[in-house]
Amino acid sequence: MGQSLRPSSLVPRGFVVDAAINEGEATLITVRPSYTSSSCPGCGTRSERIHSRYRRRLADLPIAGKPVHLVVVARRFHCAAVLCGRRIFAERFDKDVLAPWARRTARLDHIVHHLGLALGGRPAASFARRLMLPVSNDTLLRVVRRRGSPRFIPPTVIGIDDWAWRRNQRYGTIICDLERRKTIALLPDREPATAQAWLSDQPQIDIVARDRGGGYALAAAKALPRATQVADRWHLMENASHAFLDAVRKSMRQIRTAIGAATINPDLLTAAERIQYEGYLRREDTNAAILGLAKGGATIKEIVRRTGYSRGFVRRVLRGQRSDVFRVRESSLELYLPWLDAQWAAGQRNGAELWRQLKSQGFRGCRRVVTEWATRRRKAEKMDGDALSRAPSARTIARLMTIGRDDLSKSESVAVAAIEGGVPLLVEARETIAAFQAMIRKKSLADLEPWLERARSSLVASFANGVVRDRAAVSAAIASPWSNGQTEGQITKLKLVKRQMYGRGKLDLLQARVIGAG
Repeated sequence: MGQSLRPSSLVPRGFVVDAAINEGEATLITVRPSYTSSSCPGCGTRSERIHSRYRRRLADLPIAGKPVHLVVVARRFHCAAVLCGRRIFAERFDKDVLAPWARRTARLDHIVHHLGLALGGRPAASFARRLMLPVSNDTLLRVVRRRGSPRFIPPTVIGIDDWAWRRNQRYGTIICDLERRKTIALLPDREPATAQAWLSDQPQIDIVARDRGGGYALAAAKALPRATQVADRWHLMENASHAFLDAVRKSMRQIRTAIGAATINPDLLTAAERIQYEGYLRREDTNAAILGLAKGGATIKEIVRRTGYSRGFVRRVLRGQRSDVFRVRESSLELYLPWLDAQWAAGQRNGAELWRQLKSQGFRGCRRVVTEWATRRRKAEKMDGDALSRAPSARTIARLMTIGRDDLSKSESVAVAAIEGGVPLLVEARETIAAFQAMIRKKSLADLEPWLERARSSLVASFANGVVRDRAAVSAAIASPWSNGQTEGQITKLKLVKRQMYGRGKLDLLQARVIGAG
């Protein structure tokens, strides 16, 4: 048979209920301490000599859907210790019951803290009102800040990466314990010196997983020279894909020749294409001037001084990354081109009408896209010479060359075959990148050295040189089970918390919410 419910079981331990009344929409409970003595906060001596009594009004957990206010009849005691500077002191309660000067019981403050961790300021305040725990958004954030971040166990395997306070303007650093799968620190910037100072205080760290950037590599090398650095496998795969895209961009001139799009007839260009073509002619003049200086033995620094262009601009020209005719993007018409060709062959030549029919099929582009396509087709039919053959963008070509042939249309297969036959170096670069990605997936460290020998003489030699410079970390990425992907997931969580606070949370509040909630 169950025990009867006692009023004292509804209030925090150590108190006895004297009275309970309804006060409007709240319940008022008067309580007193159940023990007869208290310890002096100055010297620790226990005393039973009561000096006086006073009342403390506290908020507590709700009962039966009503807020609860506790009226504690607290006492002041005389301190009997001769050497103690306190003659009179107010009694103290256990910290897990009631803190000094607190206006809420510890159990209510614990719930307020977790509401602030989970929801932030205003959302948590709105939810707290529904729970009959009226508390302001400022109070919630103060509680989160006051409790701060819990102390973490010294890690041995960490992941470190940057995150954006404001994209392209300000960045911070996040550090995660990969073994315990939780964030342990947020740093205010991504400077190597800041990361080095934090890492220097953690000499027990054995493994540092990081991205391909040089800043964290330098900081880890200086602070933890014996630790193993592991490059992030996802970034390695991404860098390899970008290397192949750069190889395609460098080969655009040969690609145009291979697919029959090297000859440009200005009479067939639309107004937008004519502007791009004129810009291309100007770029060619600039490229020729820079390449002429380079052939004459001038260094990049000297070319920058003579021409006034930036160092990155000159480097792109020398690498052959500024030689494309049209800066094209994948057209929104790509999916609808077969239908348009069929309508054109059936005699429908009105661009506005074609656009209206496409809109009914789900096309979201503007009318100008369709009318320019119709204008180009109309001009091509009127001209006696060769029609303009538009080459796809470098990104589109890279995608077509790396997906399965079964997923390509007939025209795409013909274009890819022409490129493979006309630019064999690009085929070699594709196979080299595929071999590297397969090596990462299979964790085959023995294939790294043969791959480097093969890649150094291909179009992706710059990527291979980067792997050589970071060889130890890349080797560890292939052989080690650790990677920085988990840190990327923690960054996603951090961004969610930051956006909940409308991007205005300072570092201490962000750290308290991200680490405290973990």
